[in-house]
Amino acid sequence: MYKVYCRAFQRVMKIASSFIPWREPELLEGEDSLKKLPSLFTQCKIESILIVTDKVIVLVGLIDDFLNDLRNEGIKYVVYDKTVPNPTVENVEEAYQMYVSNNCTGIVAFGGGSPMDCAKGVGARAARPNKSIHQMKGLFKVLKKIPPLFAIPTTAGTGSEATLAAVISNNTTHEKYVIMDPSIIPHFAVLNPLLIVNLPRHITAATGIDALTHAIEAYIGRSNTKETKKYSLEATKLIFENLYESYLNGTNIQARKNIQKAAYLAGMAFTRAYVGNVHAIAHTLGGFYSVPHGLANAIILPYVLEYYGAAVHKSLSELADIVGIGDPTDTDELKATKFIESINMLNKKMEIPNKISEIINTDIPVMVERALKEANPLYPVPKIFNKEDLFRLYQLLKD
Repeated sequence: MYKVYCRAFQRVMKIASSFIPWREPELLEGEDSLKKLPSLFTQCKIESILIVTDKVIVLVGLIDDFLNDLRNEGIKYVVYDKTVPNPTVENVEEAYQMYVSNNCTGIVAFGGGSPMDCAKGVGARAARPNKSIHQMKGLFKVLKKIPPLFAIPTTAGTGSEATLAAVISNNTTHEKYVIMDPSIIPHFAVLNPLLIVNLPRHITAATGIDALTHAIEAYIGRSNTKETKKYSLEATKLIFENLYESYLNGTNIQARKNIQKAAYLAGMAFTRAYVGNVHAIAHTLGGFYSVPHGLANAIILPYVLEYYGAAVHKSLSELADIVGIGDPTDTDELKATKFIESINMLNKKMEIPNKISEIINTDIPVMVERALKEANPLYPVPKIFNKEDLFRLYQLLKD
């Protein structure tokens, strides 16, 4: 009965999603895309901007040219740079108070997935000032217009510049709050490859497989559509063709552009088709051990795909076809196996580990409960896991 309930819930959600007013971000692409923003702020009559970022981005000067352009255009701004990996409720509240006290009317997310999630949280708080982040976790708890949100990714993985999701951590309970609402989809997304040219190899690797995870989970799930399948296929192809080159040669602008576009497309796919058990497990590892989200997804992905078994053979064989893996005479099962092995090989070449040493046995029961609660009934996964399934997966992942 439990699985019947989950599937019924997912069918209803899929039908309902066709009536949701999805907002597709206005896309600014190319090496000069960042310079278009100050005049765009002026056109939008935004006089004061809150910029949500982190200390590393400020320290390395990645944001300096953008701030100079704002000053030259006469745009007032304040910078919140305390965002941590797996941003916390405290991050959101501090940034929101800065937004209010400085009379800001727009928000810029400048960074990877963490600043973007934090900025979305600020947008949600601005839209619903009488609601806490805890009260907005889950589906459709905002449902009100947020201030103009401009997303500037400095990694190529999360796809957060295109999604309706924000993940916020509670340091006290080690819980992650997933806020999912079309209101928090950014209004503008800026894809500038120059911002990721000097991205360290380990971040390039983890965020690239993070994007691949988004594309795959959207594709193999049961809520995909013709449009999301198209996004997933294109993203998967771009990642297989460009990620390792980006890893080896970060100054290859075209490869960087392609990976940025892949991350965006994968974000477009999963914001409508959802993710799955890989993410449910990854969020617990981030909450308990602060494992970076992209790295967690990269390690977990092959294990979950293999565990799904026959439920994903056909869809993975289709992904194998699009990237040229396997022979035409191969069975779906064989092509799926080869596809999973190709992910393992790519991970290995990019020095991504295949185990998570932080996992503690006594934490597993709580993580199982939280992953199960996140995944079911919401995620339209190809195979619904129970407690025993998740327990086995945590044991497989444990070093």
